[in-house]
Amino acid sequence: MFRVRILFATAAFALTAGVALADEPLSRKAPPAESRIAQGVEEMLAAVVRIKMKAVPGARSSATLGQSREGTGVVIDGRGYIVTIGYIVIEADSIEVTTQDNKTVPATLVAYDHASGFGLLRAGAPLGVKPMPMGQAEDLAVKEPVMILPAGGRERASLAYVVSKRKFSGSWEYMLDMAIFTSPPAYQWSGAALVSREGKLVGIGSLLVRDTINGESQVPGNMFVPIDLLKPILGDLIAKGRRSDPARPWLGLATEELQGHLFVIRVSPDGPADKAGIKTGDIVLGVGAESVKNHEEFYRKIWRQGAAGTDIPLKVLQGADVRELSIHSIDRFQYFREKPAY
Repeated sequence: MFRVRILFATAAFALTAGVALADEPLSRKAPPAESRIAQGVEEMLAAVVRIKMKAVPGARSSATLGQSREGTGVVIDGRGYIVTIGYIVIEADSIEVTTQDNKTVPATLVAYDHASGFGLLRAGAPLGVKPMPMGQAEDLAVKEPVMILPAGGRERASLAYVVSKRKFSGSWEYMLDMAIFTSPPAYQWSGAALVSREGKLVGIGSLLVRDTINGESQVPGNMFVPIDLLKPILGDLIAKGRRSDPARPWLGLATEELQGHLFVIRVSPDGPADKAGIKTGDIVLGVGAESVKNHEEFYRKIWRQGAAGTDIPLKVLQGADVRELSIHSIDRFQYFREKPAY
C-alpha cells in the first residue's frame, strides 16, 4: 500500500504540477522504482484518447447534443475497444480517435447502452497503447483522492476527491443506483477517465453538476458512471451490440422535479409521449393509479410495467384537465437514426 501511495502521489504530481518525468531521459543512476513510476504515468496517459464524431444527417440527438461532438475515450483492451460516455457517439456517421502522440484512426460504434450510459467503440487500426486496467468503483471511499484524465495529456489532468457515492436520476429517463461524485470540478468531463490511486479505471465522466453532496449546500463537481456497470455487460456489448436483458420501456419525455411535482420540460419529436399528446408544461401525476413525485418513483413504476413495447398508463395534468393516457413505449435505441448502408 505504501508503494501504491508513492506511485499515486508521484503520478499526480507529475500530471498536475508539470513535472515531466518522461520528457527528460532518466539518469542511468536513477532508481528502478522511479523509472517504473514514469513508465506507469505515461502508459496511463497514453490509454486516454480524443474522440471526434459527426452525426448522421437528421440525427435526433443533434438538437440537444450538436451535429459534431468531441470528448474522451479510454482504451480498455488490446483489441482496440474504447469505452466512453454514450452521448458523444450515439447516431454517429463517422468517428475518429486520436492518441496522445497524434495518431488518428477511424473507429466504429460497437454498442450503446442507455441503462448505464456507456458507449463502446473499436479502433479501426492498432493504436499502439497499453490498455488501462479496470478497477472497482465499489471500493472507492468518500474523501479518497482520484485523478481525472481527459484527452490532452498531463496538462489537462487534474486531482479531485470522491465527495459522495449515491443514486442519480436524470431528467431523460435515466437512473443509476450508484454514481460517483467528485470535486473540485473538471471542465473537460465528457468521457474522461476517473482513475484510482492504484492507477485503475473506476469511472467514465458524464456530467458537470452543482450538487455533488446530496441534501447539503451546493458543492460543484462531476458525476462519473462507475466502471463496475460495464463489466457484467461488456461481453454482450462486444458480441451483440447491446446487453442481453430486455430493453426498458422508453417514453421520450424529459421532466424536472419541482416541489413534489414532475413538470414536462421536453418531449422527443415523434416519440411515444409526443404521439400520445403529451406537451411541454404538462405535469405527470402518476403511473396508473400510483402517484409519482420524483424521478426515482416515476422511472421505477414505468420500468415495473414490463419491457419496451409495453403500454404505459400515465395520469397527466394538462392545463386544468387531468387526462389518463396510454403510451405505447419503445426501446430507446429504436428512436435513433442509423448510419445509412450503401
